[in-house]
Amino acid sequence: MLTSITDGILCCLTGKAASLVMPVDSSEPADTFEFVEVKPGRVLRVRHIMPERRAPVVTEEDQVKDSVHCKRKITVYRNGQLVIENLGDVLHSEIVQCQNGDLEPCSTVEVELADYKEVPTSPEPKPSPPLSMVGEQKPAPPPRRRRRKPKRMVMIDSEREISSCKGTHSDVALFFVHGVGGSLDIWGSQLDFFSRLGYEIIAPDLAGHGASTAPHIAAAYTFYALAEDMRAIFKKYARKRNILIGHSYGVSFCTFLAHEYPDQVHKVVMINGGGPTALEPSLCSIFQLPSCVLHCLSPCLAWSFLKAGFAHQGAKEKQLLKQGNAFNVNPFVLRAMMSGQYWPEGDEVYHAELTVPILLVHGMYDKFVPIDEDQRMAEILLFAFLKVIEEGSHMVMMECPDTVNTLLHEFFLWEPDMSKKNAAKTDPDKTVIVNGVVAQTPKPNKPMDK
Repeated sequence: MLTSITDGILCCLTGKAASLVMPVDSSEPADTFEFVEVKPGRVLRVRHIMPERRAPVVTEEDQVKDSVHCKRKITVYRNGQLVIENLGDVLHSEIVQCQNGDLEPCSTVEVELADYKEVPTSPEPKPSPPLSMVGEQKPAPPPRRRRRKPKRMVMIDSEREISSCKGTHSDVALFFVHGVGGSLDIWGSQLDFFSRLGYEIIAPDLAGHGASTAPHIAAAYTFYALAEDMRAIFKKYARKRNILIGHSYGVSFCTFLAHEYPDQVHKVVMINGGGPTALEPSLCSIFQLPSCVLHCLSPCLAWSFLKAGFAHQGAKEKQLLKQGNAFNVNPFVLRAMMSGQYWPEGDEVYHAELTVPILLVHGMYDKFVPIDEDQRMAEILLFAFLKVIEEGSHMVMMECPDTVNTLLHEFFLWEPDMSKKNAAKTDPDKTVIVNGVVAQTPKPNKPMDK
C-alpha cells in the first residue's frame, strides 16, 4: 500500500502516469488463447476453446423446429408513459431447481403485475336540459378530455425458432463477456465446465483488462468503442446459433449484439446486469477523481470491491479475486471505463424490442445491482426468466459455480413447449400496468423446464 501511495504522489507531482498501462501476464496454457487485432494497434486477448467434436447424432426430435410468433406493440406517449402490448405467443416454460452442493435450491422471484383500469374518456351522457327562457344564461358544455398523443411507436412482428443447444451441436457457440475491472479469468469455472460438455467457447478480455492492450486515451474506453470491439469479436467467431453470457457491464454489450444480430443470437444470459435504462456516467462518483488519486486509493478500492462483490469475505473469496484478476486494472483505465458509460439508446424501448429468450441471474446479496432492477428488466423483456441465487452476490458465478453452471446449462438445453402456445392467447380487453409501464399480458416468471 505504501508503494501505491508513493507512486500516486509522484504521479500528481509529475503529471504522468505512475506506471505504464500494460496487460497482465497470463498463466493459462497458450494453446487456447488468441490475440485479435480489432483495430490497428488495438489487440484483444481471446480465449477460444474449440472442442474435438464427434459427429453429432441428429434425432427426429432435434429436427423438429417450431417457431414462436414474436409480436408486440410499443408506444411511448408524450407524458412519458410507455405502453407495451404483447400480441403474439406467450411461452409457458419451466427450469428445474438447481443446487450448489448442500445449499438450498435457488429461489424464484415472481413479478406480480397489477391490473390497470382505464379512466373513462368522457363522463356519462346526461339528459339535455330543457330549453332556457329568454334572458337566461345557457350552461357551459362539459370540458373535453384531451386524447393522449403517441410520441413514438414501434411494432415488432417476427417469427423466432427457439431450440435446444447441446454441446454436440457444431453450430452453437458460447460468448462470455465480463464487466468493469474483470477479465476472462472470472469465467474460469464456466469455461472448464462447458468445454468439457463439448461447447465451443469464446471469452475476450475487454480493452485495458486482462492481457488485452490498454491504450492511454480515454476515448478508447467509451461504450461505443468497446461495443465495436465486441462486434468484431462476434463477427469473427459467430456460428449459426450463438448464446451470449454477460456479467455486470458486459450485459450491455450482450444486449447491443442481440439487438444488432437478432437472427444469429439464439439466447442471452444476463448476470447481475441491472435495469433496462440508458447508461449515463455519474458525475459524483469516486471514479471521477484524478487517476493518481485513484492509484493511491487502489488498496481501499480493492477491499471495497471484495466486501461489496462477495457475500462472504474470507480467504476463499480473496483467492478467487486474485485468480480472476478482478479489479486488477490500471487506475487510468478504470476511470475512463466508468466515465465512458454513456449509451442513451439503451433505454426501455431498446430492451423491449428484443425477441431473444433471456435468462436473468441475480445474486441475493448483490450490493451493486438491486434486485428491483433485474425485476424491472424481466417486466420489460418479451421472453425473460428471472432466477435468484440466495447464497450469491455480484460475483455469483465465482461464489456459486455449480449452481450457475447447472442453471445456465439447463437454459441452453431448454426449448418452449409449443403444445401450450394456443392455450394462452392474448386477451385484447385486458391491460396491465407496472411501474408506469403498461403491458397487455404479463409474462410468466415461472421456473423453466428442459
